[in-house]
Amino acid sequence: MTALPEPTSAPSQPQARGETVLYDRRITVYGVEIQYLEAGAGPPLLLLHGHEQSATSWRWVIPALARTHRVLALSLPGHGESGPAADGHAPGADLTPFVAAFLFAVGAEPPLDLVGHSAGGAIALRFTLADPTRIRTLTLVDSAGLGREVHPLLALDTLPIIGELAVMISRMPGGDLARTTMSAAMLFAQPWRIPAEFFTEQHALGRRPGQLEASTAMARALFGPYGQRQILLDRLPALTTPTLVVWGARDYLLPVQQARAAVKSLPHGWLSVFPDCGHLPHVEHPDRFATVLGTWLTVSRDHPRSTSFAPLALVDPLKDQR
Repeated sequence: MTALPEPTSAPSQPQARGETVLYDRRITVYGVEIQYLEAGAGPPLLLLHGHEQSATSWRWVIPALARTHRVLALSLPGHGESGPAADGHAPGADLTPFVAAFLFAVGAEPPLDLVGHSAGGAIALRFTLADPTRIRTLTLVDSAGLGREVHPLLALDTLPIIGELAVMISRMPGGDLARTTMSAAMLFAQPWRIPAEFFTEQHALGRRPGQLEASTAMARALFGPYGQRQILLDRLPALTTPTLVVWGARDYLLPVQQARAAVKSLPHGWLSVFPDCGHLPHVEHPDRFATVLGTWLTVSRDHPRSTSFAPLALVDPLKDQR
């Protein structure tokens, strides 16, 4: 990797989460001030969020994961408290160079465990395909890039003028609350399980200057009127990295059939489907998610390239999910 200028880091703000200290940090990468959360010590574990999310969407699972790993949750450019990309609101279609630069800046030495959700899953998959030697394990959570189908409303929002109109309506009185409410209803199988803190943060993010424009730009890079633009399914047979695919059985945005198709194409792939769960397993069922991911990381470390994954099967039976 090409050497980068020395990054700068703002003083961290520690926040207690039980016995875990979660640090909210800032660092400058490629001239962009980036927010990231950090907790724990040990081998690096990078968490990449999805569309219209930020690093804080992982806050419910970070404490458990930080018992065994140095957990890094990155807010991509234009999302959360990170600044906009240098070329405007839009992160490009391929953010793998930026992620690589971030890892270099924070001193996360390879190999690392990589987890990507939704749009972050597509980034994580591209990153692994580009340089599999850097990744010990890959986990794709309701990931983009594994099939054509996507919820029609998400595809509609990517159309010229429609996306800008949706942003404008969201800025009208009451429009921001309506957008947050509709988005939350699409993300969760059971909307009453939405954590109040999650809803409040999503509402605040939607009001942050540039956030909706960045989210629209990311959506347009990944989706179009006919579904997902970047289909990486045909590249999975060449991916030898141990890969876990986690999905909500009631994901309204990206159907669970895409998870099953992906696992069938992976040489070393395992599937964990969460019943009665939507697009955000790590928020809707954080304890279950942390247990499944923690088991996966432990088993793949102790038994690399194992052809069976019995500990995960005990946590999340797969016989009726295939």
